[in-house]
Amino acid sequence: MRISTIKYFLNDAFKSLWRNRTISLASVATVTATLFIFGVFLLAGLNIGKGVEDVESKVEMRIYLNEDITIDQKNALEKQLREEPGIKGLEFETKEQALENFKKELKGKEYLLESYEGKANPLPTSYIVKLTEPQFAEVITEKYAKAPGVEDIGNDQDLINQISSIANTVKWVGAAIFVVLIAVSLFLIGNTIKITVFSRRREVGIMKFVGATDWFIRWPFVIEGIVIGIVGAIVSTVILYFAYKYLYLNVTSALITSQLIAPSYVYTTMLWEFILSGILIGTAGSIISLRKFLVV
Repeated sequence: MRISTIKYFLNDAFKSLWRNRTISLASVATVTATLFIFGVFLLAGLNIGKGVEDVESKVEMRIYLNEDITIDQKNALEKQLREEPGIKGLEFETKEQALENFKKELKGKEYLLESYEGKANPLPTSYIVKLTEPQFAEVITEKYAKAPGVEDIGNDQDLINQISSIANTVKWVGAAIFVVLIAVSLFLIGNTIKITVFSRRREVGIMKFVGATDWFIRWPFVIEGIVIGIVGAIVSTVILYFAYKYLYLNVTSALITSQLIAPSYVYTTMLWEFILSGILIGTAGSIISLRKFLVV
């Protein structure tokens, strides 16, 4: 393709965008809204997914022991646990240690536990079991729940399941909304191109009559759709970046242990994904709307 031809396509596309600027702006706004809402759900899904991974990496179980457990039972249980696949760490915690750790969690309200010192300590002796993968929790619970000397078993599996369920819901809702908004974007971009083509239908007919190929006629309109898509992608990325940065700074200042994805992810990764999506939406809208006008 010659440079002069490319210049012709570009000039024609930008002239058309300016002539139909009201509808073009509406199309840009729709693409912006589509990608922005998708970006909100994407960031929510990524942060929830990261939270799930963080919880899973720290997942642990507690095997609470009976008061009357014998030394032989304790030693046999510990030996079995250390040989159990899926366990990466095992720590024995006495009643006294459990009480001290509980005090640390209260942070300044330790006086609430003063009456539980010594023989009044209600906390059980236990093994703290750290797992390589969360799915081992159910297996170990079933295997050791009725083992000699074991009173009860506690784990974080329910919490992990709830967080995973929320993450999946966010992903599916985000995907559904994205599909609906893509359809709206295609409709608006398609209408923009249709209006342009309709106003130039005689010119298109003449070009077809003198032997111009479909793609020679189609390219300016495709470029028009691509420009709408790219502008919408850039605008949505800018809005999403500043909105997410504001949220990120507020959350991280309030929660010391927060592990949210950094705002830089929006312009280092999502920008290019949005631009590609915008180009695809714009190109598809243009090609679909031109079909019947190129049939002579």
